[in-house]
Order: sequence, then structure tokens, then C-alpha cells
Amino acid sequence: MGEFIDAALDDAFPDRTVAETGETGPSWNETNETVEVQFADGETVFCKVAVDGDGSRIARERAVISFLGARSEVRVPDVVAADPDAAVPSLVTSPLTGRNLAFAWADTTPDERERLARTVGETLADLHAVPVGGHGHVVGGDADGLDLETAPWPDVLLDRIELMRDLAITERFDHHFDEVAAAVAANRDLLDGAPAALLHGDPAQPNVVRDEGDLGLLDWEIAYVGDPARELVRARSQQFDHPRADASDRILDAFHDGYRERAGGLPDGFERRRPVYEAVNLLTVSGFFENWVEHTDGSEEELSDRLEDELEKRLAAI
Repeated sequence: MGEFIDAALDDAFPDRTVAETGETGPSWNETNETVEVQFADGETVFCKVAVDGDGSRIARERAVISFLGARSEVRVPDVVAADPDAAVPSLVTSPLTGRNLAFAWADTTPDERERLARTVGETLADLHAVPVGGHGHVVGGDADGLDLETAPWPDVLLDRIELMRDLAITERFDHHFDEVAAAVAANRDLLDGAPAALLHGDPAQPNVVRDEGDLGLLDWEIAYVGDPARELVRARSQQFDHPRADASDRILDAFHDGYRERAGGLPDGFERRRPVYEAVNLLTVSGFFENWVEHTDGSEEELSDRLEDELEKRLAAI
């Protein structure tokens, strides 16, 4: 990946000297490469390149960061440089002060984890309160507003399922994507009328930075406008569930309470639509099964059977 990073940095900073680059941690997204860059003058930035040449993700992230930086209290990094149209599309951002939540969570007491879960809920409520248009895909924009390709929410969700399929590293459970998409299409009436909010799209612990009691959010490349209930379901699994055990009621209550206190309640229709989103959410396991197996007890065959059973159960719950 070094040649892609070098090309992006040469284009963005032709007159600056790079002292060193470093890894930013594991990622399951093979379409990007992100490194920490330290210049000879001491400044540190983060450089993301689209190694597949698709600059649309770079354009989206630049737009959302610029928009939120001007319109929201949610902490986001500053855009230092961006070129979604380059041969190697790239985005360079400043660091966010604080500590990555993936590490902070591991080092905290149960009481502190409860407070962190509440703050995650508050932060997502702040994000979802930012005024946007109807449901759709972010295709560009700036500090003044986002450019959206609007569509009914069920269609947007079906597009997100296809995105999850595209990002998957295995086709072993490709039939899961077909079955969940069919369930979404069959339940359009349940999904129509859902509220619309700007969603991060990947609210995992590694994309959250904690500074004192404040949280910031990184990695906005798959942000979109959708049902905030979808993001709450996704955040639960990415933030608090573990491959070997679901989150405790205490943590989930704190998470939902933080959201309620800031937003005035959970999204309208949350409980009715939650089963749909729980089925969609399982596709992350289906598409990254080999990665999931590494962190889960049991043989590959046992875990495969368990996954099949779990999907059947979630589809039946809709």
C-alpha cells in the first residue's frame, strides 16, 4: 500500500517532508488504507486513500465532515486536504484529541463503562438532531449543506445491504443477503414513514475518540440519511456486544437513556422496526465470517450452524 500513500502525499503536500508513517489499527475494509503521517516539522495528520480508485467515499466523507463541523456540536476532525478525483483518491484529516474508545473501554470499571455508554447515546442523539433532507445517499456537499440522492427509506436500506455484500470478504453466506433483502422488500409498509436523520453508518468503538467527557467521531465515508433506529441497533452490536456475549442490560439501559435524555425519546417506531434492523445487522457476521470465527469459541462448522440458526430466528421475528 506504500505506493498509494506516497502518491497521495506527494500530490497533497509537494513541498513537505514526511518523517514517518504508522499504522492506525486493524480494519475490515479492504478498499481503503489509512496511515498516521508525521511531517518533518512535527505536524501529525491521517491520510486515507481509496486503493480501489473509487473517490465517491472520499467525496462523501469530506462533505459530511465539513457539514458537521459547521452545523453540529459533534466533534469531527478537520479536513486538511482532499482530492476525490485524483488517480489515487485521498483524504487528509487532523487528529482528534483524546483516546480511542476501543482502548478506553477496555481499561475502565463497570461504572465508568456505564457512563461511557450513556455518552455514546447522547452523542448519537446530537448527530441525529442535525437537520437534513429526506432519506437518501450522500453524494457530496460542503459546510452549507449535503447533496443527497433521495429515495424511499426501504430502497435506501436495500442499497445498504448491497453495500454490505460488496464489502464482504466471503461469499460463503451470500444467500443471507438475499434472504434479508427479501424480508426488507416484503415489509416496506413497516419501514415507510420512518424518521430521517444523518447516520454515521459505522459507529464502532475504533471510530470514537474520547476526550475528557466528550466524544468525537471518525471515518464518515459510509454516512447516509436513514432511520436513526437503524443506527441505534448497529451501535449496540458495534459498541457493546461481544462475540461471546451480548451487552448487559445495565449498559444498554445507559446507552438508551443517554439517547432519550438528549433526544426526548427513542426514534418513533423503534421497537416495531428493530427486528428488521437486527436481521440486517447480522449480515456483518455473514460477510466477515472468518474474522468473526477468530474471536468466537467453537469450531467453524458449529459457528456456521449457529449463524444459520440465528438468521432464521431474526427473520422469523420480523
